[in-house]
Amino acid sequence: MLKFLSKVKIEFNALDPRVASCMEFLAQCNARKAKESNPACQVLVKRRTDDFPPQITVTFVNGVEEAFDATSTPAQAIRTMILEKGQLLETEQMFREAGEKWPVIIPEEELLQFAPGTKWNESLMMAQIVEEPKDKKAHCESLMRVRKDNRNWPFASFVSAWMDLDDEDCDI
Repeated sequence: MLKFLSKVKIEFNALDPRVASCMEFLAQCNARKAKESNPACQVLVKRRTDDFPPQITVTFVNGVEEAFDATSTPAQAIRTMILEKGQLLETEQMFREAGEKWPVIIPEEELLQFAPGTKWNESLMMAQIVEEPKDKKAHCESLMRVRKDNRNWPFASFVSAWMDLDDEDCDI
């Protein structure tokens, strides 16, 4: 988790009953594995004496700073968010190092193209074909598109039966 951060600042009043998230997050930051992932990450603890609500502020390696109200955000939720944003940062860096523009815009029609060697998500294909067919013609066009692309898709016959259509109805 710390490998995506340059600084962590945890502020809390030790006598405040809402301090649990801060203490858990501090324990996660002080874990050996976390420290080894980024020894340069600063972990600052500010013990307050006022009624200021517990707060966790993280600074990502790209300089973006984000503050969390630790009274209403569990430590695990903060950790998960950091990991998700960190993966996005790694992806962005990988594309920039390869000389690609960021963000990468992929046209929708390319997302639905068949790619040899990849596993098809059958529910995605099901959604593509069954996605609110307006009429018989729209359904037939979807079914023909799947078959035209030489996809051996097992649910095509199921969808035809569900729509009460035969290949002859679609002139396939």
